[in-house]
Amino acid sequence: MTWTNVRLIWFREIRDQLRDRRTVFMIAILPVLLYPLLGMLFLQITQFMQQQPTRIWIVGAGDLSTEPALFDGPHFSREFCPEDEARLLQLTFREAFPPEANGEPLGDLARREIHRDGCDAIVAFPADFSSQLAAISAGAGPAPKSGRTRQADLPEMPPPEILFNQANDASRIAADRVERVLTRWREALVRHALQSRGVSPALVKPFVPLRTDVSEEIRRRAAVWSRILPFVVVIWALTGAFYPAIDLCAGEKERGTLETLLCSPATRGEIVGGKLLTVICFSIATAYLNLLSLGATGVLVIRQIGASLESGFALDFGPPPALAVVWLLVATVPIAALFSALSLAVAAFAHSAKEGQYYLMPLLLISFPLMTLPMLPTVRLDLGTSIIPITGMVLWLRQLIEGQYSDVLRYAAPVLIVTAGCCALAIRWAVRQFQTEAVLFRQGERIGIRLWVRHIIRDRGATPSLAEALLCGLLILLMTFFVSLRAAPPRVWADFVQAVAATQLGLVAAPALIMTLVLARRPRQTLLLNLPRLWMLPAALLLAVCLHPLVVLLAQGIDATYPMSEETLRALEGLSAVVQGTPLWQVLLVVALLPAICEELAFRGFILSGLRHVGNSWAIAISSVLFGLTHGLLQQSLSAIVIGFVLGYLAVQTRSLLPCAIFHFTHNSLAVVVGRELPGLLEQPSWLEWLAHPTGSQVVPFAYNAPVVAIAALASLAIILLFKRARSSDPTDPTGTNSIDCGTSA
Repeated sequence: MTWTNVRLIWFREIRDQLRDRRTVFMIAILPVLLYPLLGMLFLQITQFMQQQPTRIWIVGAGDLSTEPALFDGPHFSREFCPEDEARLLQLTFREAFPPEANGEPLGDLARREIHRDGCDAIVAFPADFSSQLAAISAGAGPAPKSGRTRQADLPEMPPPEILFNQANDASRIAADRVERVLTRWREALVRHALQSRGVSPALVKPFVPLRTDVSEEIRRRAAVWSRILPFVVVIWALTGAFYPAIDLCAGEKERGTLETLLCSPATRGEIVGGKLLTVICFSIATAYLNLLSLGATGVLVIRQIGASLESGFALDFGPPPALAVVWLLVATVPIAALFSALSLAVAAFAHSAKEGQYYLMPLLLISFPLMTLPMLPTVRLDLGTSIIPITGMVLWLRQLIEGQYSDVLRYAAPVLIVTAGCCALAIRWAVRQFQTEAVLFRQGERIGIRLWVRHIIRDRGATPSLAEALLCGLLILLMTFFVSLRAAPPRVWADFVQAVAATQLGLVAAPALIMTLVLARRPRQTLLLNLPRLWMLPAALLLAVCLHPLVVLLAQGIDATYPMSEETLRALEGLSAVVQGTPLWQVLLVVALLPAICEELAFRGFILSGLRHVGNSWAIAISSVLFGLTHGLLQQSLSAIVIGFVLGYLAVQTRSLLPCAIFHFTHNSLAVVVGRELPGLLEQPSWLEWLAHPTGSQVVPFAYNAPVVAIAALASLAIILLFKRARSSDPTDPTGTNSIDCGTSA
């Protein structure tokens, strides 16, 4: 790659973008004007955010004469309802009536009156509320000489009822205001009763905890800004990258200038490099301008808005710490690089700028949960969250802004490595898009259901297409997800067998087999129903055995990074109780053999065959992720993704599904047999001490010793290299020594 060509393309694209008024408006003008205009709008809205009076019906309080009195004329007593609250409560007294007046229940009456705006809430006192309250007060008088009044001697008193409409804001506010007044009155009644017995009222509430904020002002401001600024940086870095990327790809297709650029001496990689630098510049500029505008607006406007709210909301909203701004400016660069590469690759699919704008929504839907996850109060920066793309970077920025430098240094390596890895993969994907003529010069597509069905049946290929493979994987994923939400935990072994069989046969294998018959002309080639070399079968079995210690080590790491919740552990205990006592051969048949057949037909058969149109490496990676996501638990999914890579590698190297099924069956069988028998054997001194040792963990109760893990790793590597060497030396291999790009062959 020549830097001179990259720089020329970079400066050319910058000039073209700056000449576009729409781009300049979106990148420079809109961020500067957006937040001040929003601040002005909110200031105008706060004029209407005044407290409005609420109308309350008081029913059955005509003979309420207990001291202290609840009412003072037509209002609540000032002792329980201060003047600023009293002016917001308009009371209307109604005569007492039975629960059903004229055949209409009190609840229906309240619903009708609130609906027709006759009142906002109704407070109904029972018919004999005053007499019962007086009886309780009399019973709470001076204690008799014979002893204390028994609790059974006091009548059980029905409470006043507040009837309101939860769906109506005014009614809900009215109920809250009345409930506060009645609560104060109840506390006053208790104090009055205690004083009549000569007991100090402080006995009811002997102390009130004193809350003292010891934080510094700069820390409080940092805590507020740390929840706002990283999110703004991420969302605007994505937005600022996508629209220039659309213009640099789809826009050039519409203007007819892309062909001229491709005919220049610059290589495809240099063209992508120049365009990528351009998109990064606009992404960074958008994020910076939004930060500047948001900071200025927040300091000048938000405090005034908070002081005007009904709830008395007040916030020490000063400017963000200067060091926090510096960290944000630095961290914007890798974030902008990641989103710029993704946007450039996605925009390369678009035939026009209009079509390119539709592709923003899927990219935003994938990124948005990762952006909002750090805003949850229970999510903290640890090893598990630091390796999540985007989420780890946002949490890391929060710690930087808040000055938690110990956590920042501890998790800097995983956050930066994951972000750099995602950037590298996104850039590689973008370069690949520009190197693929079918993608770069694709025409706009119009979909007709009739023509589409006819095309599928008449023009189907030997193996499924990329879109058909992805459709099958997503269909399996969605069906298993929704069925798992409705499925009840199995209570007996028969229920467990029925659930596993229905899932494996009906939701995993059936879609793959049906789509194979409908969408592929060569089902045997699609499902890899070939006979491999004879030595590959025991080699696959031996590979599963050698990888088992590494899988257990991986499970330990996953459990330490993402520990299971107590609810999940209890569910697993219930499942273990169902399986416990069942003959081992039945457990292996259901847990090992059935998934080995059904899941391999689907993921290493139909799905992998369709995905191999974009290359074996991408096919293995995507099919492994889909395979892992079908497992319900996060911990199982992460482990299954790693196993999926091995299975996909075996499928590509052997060109047969049989070694994959043997590996899968052996892997599941070892998990069942070893997990069932080995922990009990390790509890007593035996010759197995050289092999493994107990861990005391409920999830991974044992771990293999380090020498065993090392030997297993070396043996696994040797077997994997053996499969690779056999593939590269196979004269019947249509791809020769190149097992990365197999074109359309499957």
